Amino acid sequence: MKVLMHICCANCSIYPLQKLLLDGMDILGLWFNPNIQPYTEYANRRDALKQLQDIWHLDIEYIDEYPLDAFLKAVAGTGAGRCEICYTMRLDRTAETARAMNIPAFTTSLLASPYQKFDMINTIGRSAGERHGVCFLEQDMRKGWHLSRGLSKEFGLYRQKYCGCIYSEMERFKKSDRKP
Repeated sequence: MKVLMHICCANCSIYPLQKLLLDGMDILGLWFNPNIQPYTEYANRRDALKQLQDIWHLDIEYIDEYPLDAFLKAVAGTGAGRCEICYTMRLDRTAETARAMNIPAFTTSLLASPYQKFDMINTIGRSAGERHGVCFLEQDMRKGWHLSRGLSKEFGLYRQKYCGCIYSEMERFKKSDRKP
């Protein structure tokens, strides 16, 4: 079966790509991540995916937009609710793209990270699939996260330290400011 896989970053995509390919899926990757800030972080993650693409000869489409204003406008003042908005933006665009490309199913590498909101991603993915008439492929890929980390080190890929949005970057530094 042909599957469009939203890729949030090279690191998180390694295990899901391996698993889906071993399961006999025909995978087309999709880069669409308006949440990643600042632009240098966005470019580092995109370029790491291009590096993985070259290593593994992957088929990946890039929606290489950087709609910072639209993303910030959508999440400003939402606090913890920003993740739902962010997931919806990315998964809806992926489902819409799958439908336009006549690909019957889609998924996301977000399902590989133990730091993401797994149940929320699945709920949003199912809803986006229903809206666009494609199937959301739900698979728990978190068990392969350590494998992905190891291979990303081996491949020399850029490895980020936060989910991507400006809020998560702030939270990362606020945690490091805490005293034990």
